[in-house]
Amino acid sequence: MSADPHYQATEEAHTGPIKNPKQLLLAVLFSFIAPILIIAGLVAYVTSGTKPAGTAEGDGMALYGVSQDAREREITERLRKVGMIEIRDANRPLAAGEAVFKAQCVACHGAPGIPGAPHLNDAAAWGPRLAQGYATLLEHALKGKGAMPPQGGGDFEDVEIGRAVVYLANSGGGKFPVPDRPAAAPAEGAAVPEGAAGSAAPAAAAPASAAAPAAAPAAPAAGK
Repeated sequence: MSADPHYQATEEAHTGPIKNPKQLLLAVLFSFIAPILIIAGLVAYVTSGTKPAGTAEGDGMALYGVSQDAREREITERLRKVGMIEIRDANRPLAAGEAVFKAQCVACHGAPGIPGAPHLNDAAAWGPRLAQGYATLLEHALKGKGAMPPQGGGDFEDVEIGRAVVYLANSGGGKFPVPDRPAAAPAEGAAVPEGAAGSAAPAAAAPASAAAPAAAPAAPAAGK
């Protein structure tokens, strides 16, 4: 008895494309490998942009809006040591208090500034602070106080920060003098000018000669 053609066609339709265990194994492997290859291809496409890898234009393409050069600069800044040595000219002219104020203080102490900070020309706010004295105000500015961060150690010298303090305080009724760099002391072992040495010798001899007559009358007193 021959097989029913209709039954045979229906059976083949339900068996599917996998006919043996080898085909099943290949299908399972492909189902795992294909997604991995697709994901790797997408990552390679995104990181290389739309240009071929290895070209100058492709290497400079942006990743998530950040160029390769920008990423390298950011990495360099993160790896830079915190402590840096900067050589400055100690004899350069000092910045005026107003200039330092505009460069470093105006955001908080200008108009409108921030609430709680004594603003420029605000006599009511500066009144109690002026009584603390310049030294205290300078220390607060250099080291920080409350919400105010330290202002020392930046682009300006401490004395220039002091000038900004004086500028602000005097705008609120203070009478502080403008600070300046301390005068440099003469180096140890420095040669004394000849004129100064010559005038110092007679000055030293004068007290000695004046003391001699005073000691002379003391001799007869011993003989009495």
